[in-house]
Amino acid sequence: MARRRGAVAAALASLALIVSVTGCGRADGSSDATSANTAGSAATARDLLPASVRDSGVLRVATAEGYPPMEMFKSGTQDLIGVDPDLAAAIAKQLGLKLQMTNAAFDGLIPGLQAQRWDLAMSSMSDTAERRQAVNFVDYFTAGGAVVVPKSNPGHIQSLADFCGKTVVLAKGSSNLAIGQEQNQKCSTKMNIIQSEDAPTGLLQLDSGRAVATIIDYPVAEQYAKQSPGKYTVLPQQYDAAPWGIAIDKKNGALTQAVQKALQELITDGGYTSILQKWGVTGSAVKSATVNGGS
Repeated sequence: MARRRGAVAAALASLALIVSVTGCGRADGSSDATSANTAGSAATARDLLPASVRDSGVLRVATAEGYPPMEMFKSGTQDLIGVDPDLAAAIAKQLGLKLQMTNAAFDGLIPGLQAQRWDLAMSSMSDTAERRQAVNFVDYFTAGGAVVVPKSNPGHIQSLADFCGKTVVLAKGSSNLAIGQEQNQKCSTKMNIIQSEDAPTGLLQLDSGRAVATIIDYPVAEQYAKQSPGKYTVLPQQYDAAPWGIAIDKKNGALTQAVQKALQELITDGGYTSILQKWGVTGSAVKSATVNGGS
């Protein structure tokens, strides 16, 4: 699995969005997911911080912008906005620290953690076994592919099963294409699958009536629907949903516990839900903070 699940390379011009392609165990290094209650239940998140981070007064967080609504630049500026910057700010506040957020290349995020250039990486990063060899993940989001149809839903699509016998469009090389192809094997009347270069060009196929449905990563699908009111409907079910995590250097178990605790505190007090509501992605909310819950 790459950075994120699907292939989303550029935005529809009408939406004025830029979208790039991309998506250990407990603190002792084991490989099981662990609930938030294990992270020092009697202590606050700040109590669990390693002294070096607490004394610095700063939480250094890196992201790779270009994946609305998760992380992006505010129009006409270099200011980072989105789910990840907002949640990073909330976690920093919970830890009693000032947030310092840096934009970096996605493939440099984990090496940067290992080189101690930043404390956390938050960039819609899938929690995978391969990445867990180098980092711990505090899982904060679950996302999969969501079916998008024109508002009028001419194909009467309610689920993947309704793709059978229909013309659908799916992005080349994406996991969403794989979802559609897997469903097609189950169809007695096969689909006609058009392969688009990316999600935005796939949506153009819906606009023109050449296809009746597509599959796009859930948060991005919600962004498109939000930016074009009355144009698209995002169906509620997500397919092949998997966790995205806040990455922390594997050697830094104390910081992993502190961030896990901070996230759980935000889930409990409603601050986490408020951030997801702001960006229209509550369908990807987690119920509790876990560490390394990916497959």
